[in-house]
Parts: sequence; structure tokens; C-alpha cells
Amino acid sequence: MNLNIIAYLIYFSITGIIIVKVGRICYNNGNIFVSQLIPNHKDLCHKINQLLLVGYYLLNIGYCAMTIISWEQIENIKQLIEVITSKSAFIIIAIAVMHYINIILLTNYIKKLI
Repeated sequence: MNLNIIAYLIYFSITGIIIVKVGRICYNNGNIFVSQLIPNHKDLCHKINQLLLVGYYLLNIGYCAMTIISWEQIENIKQLIEVITSKSAFIIIAIAVMHYINIILLTNYIKKLI
């Protein structure tokens, strides 16, 4: 059996779980964060947070799907583990960077409004 197919399934399972779990955590905590930045506008805060979650899912799932284009042919189990680990690690780093950039941009934008 082709090891690339196995790697794709493992990779999408791992990254899918990470993306959904982090998205839910950020969404739940983001409601509180955005509500404190824009007081007295609960509906607006909820809609902003929903938009951020949808954008987060689309960007990350799209990037995960696009990364498989650049994968080389996997010949053995050692290479399979290395490829999955390196690709998953990059996704985790990208999620962390996007999260902090998002917080910085939101905070700076709201400070300008206030």
C-alpha cells in the first residue's frame, strides 16, 4: 500500500483535531475578550467572534490541504513519521503566530476606536 495515502490520513486526522480544538478554545475565550474590548455590544462581539472562527477554520484547513501538494514520495515508516511530524509542527507554529497577530490587531484597532 502507498505510504503517502496513510500519511495523508494521519496528517489530516492530527491537524483536524488540533485545528478544531484550538478553534473552540479561542472562540469561547474570544467571546469574553472581545466583549471586554467592546462593552455594551454583545451581539456585535458575538458576530465578530464567529467571523474570526470561520476565517480561522478556512485558512487552516485550506493550508493543510495545500501542503500535501509539496510532499515527496514516502518510502519507509521513518520518513512517514518525519514528514507528518514536520508538517504538523509547522501548522501548530502557524496557528500560534496567527493567534498572537490577531490579538495584537484587535487590541490596537479597538484602542483606536476608544
